[in-house]
Amino acid sequence: MELYKPQNLEEALKLKKEYDTIILAGGTDLMVKLRKPAQVIPNIKKNLLYIGHLEELKEVTKHNGTIRIGAATTLSEIENNEITPLVLKKAIKELACISIRNIATIAGNIANASPAGDTISPLIALDGYVVLRNLRGSRKMPISKFIIGPGKTLLETDEIIEAIEIIDLKYNYVFYRKIGTRRANALSKVNFVGLALVEGDTLMEIRIAIGAVAPIVIRNENIEKTLKNVKIKELKHSIDDILEQYAKQIRPIDDQRSTAIYRKNIALSLLKTFLLTL
Repeated sequence: MELYKPQNLEEALKLKKEYDTIILAGGTDLMVKLRKPAQVIPNIKKNLLYIGHLEELKEVTKHNGTIRIGAATTLSEIENNEITPLVLKKAIKELACISIRNIATIAGNIANASPAGDTISPLIALDGYVVLRNLRGSRKMPISKFIIGPGKTLLETDEIIEAIEIIDLKYNYVFYRKIGTRRANALSKVNFVGLALVEGDTLMEIRIAIGAVAPIVIRNENIEKTLKNVKIKELKHSIDDILEQYAKQIRPIDDQRSTAIYRKNIALSLLKTFLLTL
């Protein structure tokens, strides 16, 4: 196994095209996947391409209402940046521990493509995009389409995630809950994001994303559209119907962290709690 450490993004893209490599930035997900029992060398079958040091991938900027977060930006840097949306800050604050957040990157959390990925639900609720780059140029794709299943994405073999982009939208209701063994430093049994803009007695817009209850994060934009410009009183009379619609999409599994029935019940309970707070 060889480790490549390019001097810039252009060199990284050349190496990615030439060699069959695994991208390494923070490594907090990768090392878990490759771990072996104590005193046993990890069986790394591919070469590693390290990009965590590239300054081109560490910028956090805002221009014309779009927030751009470099792929190698650490979670701590994002959490502590004043332009980061509040719901993403909330999610990161409960992700792992400080030492992990100091090295883990946002692109790694996305590329790992876990249904329980703590940054994925807020990014999908915020209509987040991944910017993908190879030697031919770059392309953008919604994160909701980029992740196609547990551990599976549409990243091409010669591509690197360059950045994440989010439209800076304003909501006056921001609701985030992570259900885990502990508040932080534990994988989510369920994570829930609710965003809403309420003006007077009217719900102008709503976004809901639920993680760890299906192969990919659940967000139903068709349901959200039906709830736009609805009176709050009318919304609360419709809660049972809304819960029934989401229940059809929630398809969790049993695993060592939780049971399917618990996940489904808690997800619907969080949805109801969010709707009742509006």
